[in-house]
Amino acid sequence: MEHRDGFFAGIRDSAIYYQCWQPETDVKAVLLVVHGLAEHSGRYMNVVNHFVPLGYAVYALDHIGHGKSEGTRVYVDRFADYTVTLKLYFDLIRLEHPDTPVFLVGHSMGGLIGAVYLLDHQDELAGAVLSGPLAKVPDNTSPAILFLGKLLSTLLPKAGLLGLAAEGISRDPAVVQAYVNDPLVYTGKTTARLAAELMGAVQRLNAEAAKITLPLLILQGGADKLVDPAGAKLLYDTVSSVDKTLNIYEGFYHEVFNEPEREQVLGDVEAWLAAH
Repeated sequence: MEHRDGFFAGIRDSAIYYQCWQPETDVKAVLLVVHGLAEHSGRYMNVVNHFVPLGYAVYALDHIGHGKSEGTRVYVDRFADYTVTLKLYFDLIRLEHPDTPVFLVGHSMGGLIGAVYLLDHQDELAGAVLSGPLAKVPDNTSPAILFLGKLLSTLLPKAGLLGLAAEGISRDPAVVQAYVNDPLVYTGKTTARLAAELMGAVQRLNAEAAKITLPLLILQGGADKLVDPAGAKLLYDTVSSVDKTLNIYEGFYHEVFNEPEREQVLGDVEAWLAAH
């Protein structure tokens, strides 16, 4: 396979890092990977190594404030900074592959970014795969907490609120250790502004998900401790797609592509893509 990386001008001309992997054969379809909170595009080599030999090109970017991209770590002025930058990247991919089907593959926060992106741009895609999508406000989040979050977002937007528990990403200890030791993974606390923007995006998605009509595959770990698994079912029930599939993997943690049974999950995605 051929690997290429570099930077493009994202929102407000920020330097956004991207990388892509091309097969040595003709490209049957493009997978556009949208990574999750605090991580980066380089953590999807299981996806790359599975699909590129099958004739898929894989493209991925580091969100603003993540990985090798510019920006304050895990901070965003507004949620649309993610989707606008994703659209800029999609347009660059389309220049290289004008007639090739593009499937969005979003994980966790990337699943939320991807789902909100679909609300405005689904007509440009052949389908979407959403893994452990952040699609539900936690049940214990009261209106008072949401108000406080918005207040902090305005007064102290870069203040740290909550961190991610690394042990919740996978049941594979090697995956957790690699995550903890990865210098491009941000292990500090999520900023108040980002937390508020994420909650606002989830609320928009819940209100407008019925607009989504394209083929959709949702993957969810049944024992996910980082994202409420009920969000995947809520999203599945709300979208208007006639062609939609929900796979819940009982006992799996958050990163289903990085679980010990990852080949089962990748095989399910492979079969779904082949059918589309």
